[in-house]
Amino acid sequence: MAFVHALRPIGLTLAAALLTGGVLWTPARAQDTPANAPNSEAPFLAANDAAMDTMMKDMAIKPSGDVDRDFVAMMVPHHQGAIDMAGALLRYGHNEQLRRLAQEIIVTQQQEIAAMRLAVGEPLPPSTPAPDQPSAPVTPTPPHVMHMHQEP
Repeated sequence: MAFVHALRPIGLTLAAALLTGGVLWTPARAQDTPANAPNSEAPFLAANDAAMDTMMKDMAIKPSGDVDRDFVAMMVPHHQGAIDMAGALLRYGHNEQLRRLAQEIIVTQQQEIAAMRLAVGEPLPPSTPAPDQPSAPVTPTPPHVMHMHQEP
């Protein structure tokens, strides 16, 4: 039985590897950035490295004994990492097709985080504006008001 508990951190590491497409991110990997990377790419690489470091640190959970909660505890930082990386692309990328995909990633990953949290009875965090939107609050139209134009 002690052997099984000794393997638990290895299992979590393997789960993290599978969740990140089989690529383990380590601080040493962050230093693998080519020295000849253009200076214009440096802010993107720094933002991406920070997102990966945070994601990997936050995915290393202490097992709670509840498989469902542990799954959510690992998957939320994984999804947040995808959101953060997509945000970096929106800030620094230029390819419109990839920018649209990054926007979709942000929306779908936020929806999946919400669904997972709700599934295990966790409260949802307060909503925040999209990374490329102003931070001013948006006043929603009341649901009972409909603006329709009718032809006479």
